[in-house]
Amino acid sequence: MTRQYDPELKPGAHNAVCVCLNVQPSEKVTLITDRVCAEIAASLMDELDACGCRYRTFVLEDLAPRPLVDMPEVVLEDLASSDVSIFAVHAQQNELRTRMQMCEVVNRHKIRHAHMVNIEKKIMLQGMRADFDRVDELTLRVMNVVKSARWIRATTPAGTDIRTELTPDYKWIKTSGIISREKWGNLPGGETFTSPLEVNGTFVVDGVVGDYLCAKYGDLKSTPLTLRVENNRLIEARSENQQLAAEFWEYTHRDANSDRVGEFAIGTNLACKHIVGNILQDEKMPGIHMAFGDPYGSHTGAPWTSTTHIDVVGRDFDIWADDTQIMRGGEFLV
Repeated sequence: MTRQYDPELKPGAHNAVCVCLNVQPSEKVTLITDRVCAEIAASLMDELDACGCRYRTFVLEDLAPRPLVDMPEVVLEDLASSDVSIFAVHAQQNELRTRMQMCEVVNRHKIRHAHMVNIEKKIMLQGMRADFDRVDELTLRVMNVVKSARWIRATTPAGTDIRTELTPDYKWIKTSGIISREKWGNLPGGETFTSPLEVNGTFVVDGVVGDYLCAKYGDLKSTPLTLRVENNRLIEARSENQQLAAEFWEYTHRDANSDRVGEFAIGTNLACKHIVGNILQDEKMPGIHMAFGDPYGSHTGAPWTSTTHIDVVGRDFDIWADDTQIMRGGEFLV
């Protein structure tokens, strides 16, 4: 694969390897990438070289046809012997299972893992250039407010009005970009999330939706997707873009819990100023995002699972935790 890249990628790559993952010279790293992300992978490899650590790089198209049916065994075997891993890959349809296989190894071996699904140049130049120490401090401040709340209400000018009941039985998790052995994280980081006890109301997705649908439909500001949720289950999905609504409905009805709200999150990356049309960064923008499907139960404590997980992002939130307003018009008040 190419080792040439735009030098403008270097600050984001340095943040990933040296700040977020804090890779040490004595450690071993597994880097998983593909042909679409080759330039970004090259910038990450240069940082790994500079660190002096041992690492091995896998290009998925060199190992198996895409979309993958399973994560190649050689990747999983190498991953199991690593201290750190990076997944910089452009997602293809129906590959979520393979990422879950990878994350099972990550969780079992407590690997410091950077999940960079659908990473692209504009994200390396924006969200990945954040001051992650500052993002970490803000994320902790927000988490300390919401983790003791009984409920959270969120509204937007587009029509979102949801109320989320919380339970102390499910943990709030900090994924600020500073990655530890206890919880792998998306990069760019910047959120705190839990699994809700119950969500009710309307969520207007005028940002983006997740997984492969994000690349297909991009920014939804002009054709938002309106979701109705009752007792934590999706009961309606409508949009002027009927194909989007139909595909989202199909995605959220693949198993018994695909239509269940599994994740409730607050984005905290202050370098993310506006929707860019990529879920990897857009879900970190200050505001609310939710996901239908798997609740990351090994971390949150939620006692159920799903084979799917798809995020939805809105814009310009007002947020209350119990009776305390913590965001107005997309700006934090804490």
